[in-house]
Parts: sequence; structure tokens; C-alpha cells
Amino acid sequence: MTEKEQAHGMTRRNLLAGVGVAAVGTICSPAVPASAADPAGGASSANGISTANGVGTGSAAARERSRPAYHFSVPDNWKNDPQRPIFVDGEYLYYYLYNADYVDGGAGTAWRLATTTDHVKFRDRGVAIPKFSNSNGDCWSGSLVVDEHDTAGYGKGAIIALVTQAPQGRQAQYLWYSTDGGRSFAAGDLAPALPNPGVHDFRDPKVMWDADRERWSMANAEGDRIGFYASADLKSWTRTGEFVRTDIGLLECPDVFRMTADDGTSQWVLGVSANGKGRGLPATYAYWTGRFNGTTFLPDRDEPRWLDWGFDFYGAVTYPDHDASGSENPSLRRAIGWANFWDYPHNTPTLATDGYNGDDMIVRELTLVAADEGYRLHSAPPAALTEYATRTHRLGDVTVQGTRDLDIRSGAYDLTAELVWDPAAAPANIGLEVCRAPGGGRHVAAGAFLRGSYAYVNRRPTINPTGGESQTPIDPAAGRLKVRLLVDRTSVELFLDDGRTVHSHRVFPLSGDDGIRLYVHEGSATFQDLTIREIAL
Repeated sequence: MTEKEQAHGMTRRNLLAGVGVAAVGTICSPAVPASAADPAGGASSANGISTANGVGTGSAAARERSRPAYHFSVPDNWKNDPQRPIFVDGEYLYYYLYNADYVDGGAGTAWRLATTTDHVKFRDRGVAIPKFSNSNGDCWSGSLVVDEHDTAGYGKGAIIALVTQAPQGRQAQYLWYSTDGGRSFAAGDLAPALPNPGVHDFRDPKVMWDADRERWSMANAEGDRIGFYASADLKSWTRTGEFVRTDIGLLECPDVFRMTADDGTSQWVLGVSANGKGRGLPATYAYWTGRFNGTTFLPDRDEPRWLDWGFDFYGAVTYPDHDASGSENPSLRRAIGWANFWDYPHNTPTLATDGYNGDDMIVRELTLVAADEGYRLHSAPPAALTEYATRTHRLGDVTVQGTRDLDIRSGAYDLTAELVWDPAAAPANIGLEVCRAPGGGRHVAAGAFLRGSYAYVNRRPTINPTGGESQTPIDPAAGRLKVRLLVDRTSVELFLDDGRTVHSHRVFPLSGDDGIRLYVHEGSATFQDLTIREIAL
């Protein structure tokens, strides 16, 4: 929850209880009038509307007009926070907060499960922890571990979840366990494993095994700080230290992990969901590299880096890569983030068109790269994404002066190119209009404004949750910029320079807004090796 939500009396809980849901039809219906979407063009299993994709088959095909073709979406109603996936028996178990009664204004969240082997296609497995399972109330965010050595006493290989519950409004961390491979959970105790010491914000526990000290470690979100705790048995915890940050809003969904960087060194990373809008920074996933000493985190630099500079990549979690034997690959990690934000959680036409509200941005592959003042995480879409290309358009090198409209029309694709220009005669602006209406008035613009030395995604020209343009600095003197643009009906994600920078945005183009235009203003440039892969699951 952000400070802005607090000022307006908004909390995660009353948002999920259906505040404003009754008005959603009024908000959404004008955005996608019945005449704007042809029922005959409705989605089918080829568009990912199948239980194999984790999106279910509950809605009539004629109404499924806005679901993403290759991004994860909830089967019905509502989803928000992702929970860190774990690897069990050859597949990744992905849990997320789910409210089956959202459209009807019902309260509470359950933990729903989907599984995947390639991080693109998910299979829905149903609810693992029903809402209001005990007197402590519904389960909020937390984390899971596989207790390989039976430290908690529920058996070797039991899956242990530490989750936030808030009986009488008092947030604390409670233990749940599963002995059936994570398909269902039981409460370990009605008493909290980590009681609230008397603070307002006390949630989102992230647990990991601290191999250096042979004990469990927890990072817990506590307002403007992350509290660190240690435990031998996952049932009782001792506070060891804290990491304080007072200038990026409320800290949520902490994340602590170790990775091997491209220079061969082992580095620790601390991540949080934060809100830097007051400082002209994102409200996404902030992170620091540094050292974890078993009691607290010591950053390499004061200022955080940001995994995403767009407007819709919140509550993100990362998780390790595993080989077939289950061994972790320390050089690769993945991340998944909620494609929404708490400033406008209900503002989506998918409630009117498809009967649900809840997508994720694409799963990312993360690598750690040595950079100025420490290390930087680079992002890339999952390697398996190209396996779902239904058609590939290799356009080669396309030189543009002015504009060029492509003959390709698609609402779901993966576009790659390198923008190349003469630094001595650089154009003012280079980019692409995607999600483009037949008349051109509606579109999303993504590109590089060389006169201003920044890359951007501008969603103002199309229907969107709230207007705006995200910007990140570039060097026009470089004369080139690698771009990868994922477009999938209600989302646009721009990856720059092999994923050094990413902009993720939620957008709501109308049916038929599927054109692509290349543009170069006040000069010429080449879209080198321009390739477009249409994607469907």
C-alpha cells in the first residue's frame, strides 16, 4: 500500500473487498463498447484461453476479447501479488493472491496455484489455500520453502509457507504447511510464528535458507524498513537487524538472494516494491547489490536501481533457475511482476469484456552484470517464448525517413531491431507506433527522443489506466540502440540494450487497434534486422 492509498483511506484489504467494483462497469464500458469488439473474432484456445495456460474456460468465447495471448492471466475475477515460485518434482509452482468473489464485491484473498515448466505456458491447479480458512482471516502475501531437512517437523520435503494474516487488523506472520506437493495447505498453529511487535505495517515475509550459517533467514516489510530475522525451525524467529529507507515510500514485498555475476563473483541482492514517484523515480521493483552478513544487508551504493521504469510492474518476486535434477543455477534467476498498480487497480475494461481483472507482465530471465558502482540486473523475456511463434516476419534492414506503415497487423507479438543512426546528423526522434488504430489517432509510442537524450514509452495516445510517459536516459552519440518490444493486447513492454532497462505498461487498445508504424523525425535512421514474431499459446 502506498502513502497515497493511505491518504485516501485505501488498503489492500478494502480494495480486494470490492471497493469501487460496482462502478467498474461504468468505468470500463465506454472504453470497449459492444460495437467495438466483434464476437466472431473472440479468442479461442489458440489465443491461450485454456486451462493449460492457467486462464480457465469460464467465460464465453465471444466475451474473451482482451485477454493477453501469451501473458499469464487469472481464470476469473481478481489476482494481485505474485508469490515467489518454487521448484518441486520437475515443475515450478506459482501461487498468487486470488479473489473468486471480486466481481460480486466479495472480500478476501485465497492462494491460487498454477504450474509451469518453461515460464511461458502455465497450467491452472486451483485454490491451494481457500480464503478465510481459519479465524486469523484470509492469507495475504508471503513465501514458500521446501523443508528438505524437516526443520519444522512436518516431514522431509514438506512445503512450508510463511504468510501474513491480520486478525483484528493486526498483521503478523503465520506458518502453513503442505504434505501433498503444494496442492493444499493446513495451518501449523493459530498463534503467529512472528508476532507483531506493535507496528502498523508488518507483512510480506520472504524466507530463504542461509547456507553460510545453516539457518533460516526472513526479510519482512515494516513500513520504511525491512526487518531481518533468523530461525532454526521456521516456527520461532529472532530479530537480527534492519535495513531502513525513508525516501521511496512504503516498502513492500522484500526479496533477498545471492547470484553469480558475469565476472564470476558472488553478490547479494536486496529488492523491494517501492514508490519513488515523489522523487521522479518509478513505483516498481527497487534493488541494491551488496553484502548480507546474516543480520542485515549492506548496500554497495546508496541509491537503488530499478528493475522496471514503466508504470505497471508491482509486487514483483524473483526465483532461482533449476536444472532437471533440481540443482540451482546461480547465474540465472527469473522475475514475475503484477501488471497493475494500486493507484488504479480497478481501472480496466477486461472486467466488462472478459469478466476478470488480473494479468502479469512477462516472466523475465535475470542476469547480474558488473556495472558502475556495483552490479546491475539485466532482463530478458524467457528463452522459451520464441517456441510459441506462430508466424515470423523477417524484414531485414528498413531505412526510414518520415513514416512507414507495415503491412503486418497483430495484437500479440515479439518485435526486435537495432535502431541505427548517424550521430553526426542524428534525427530528432526514432520509434514505433504499436497498438495503432486504423486512422492512427490511437496508438502507443515507443522509441528514442535523441534531441532529449532519452528513450520512452508513451501510452497517452491510447486508452490507459492513467496517462503518462516513462523515460530513461540514452546516449545519442552511440549511434545505435537495441530494442525488443513485447505487445500483447493489454500490455506493452520495451526492453532496451539487451535488457539493461525495461519499461512495462498496461494499455487498453480497442479491437482492431493492431497496426504498426515506424517513424523517424527530422532525419533518417535504419531499423536493423527488424523481426516480428507473432505469438500465441
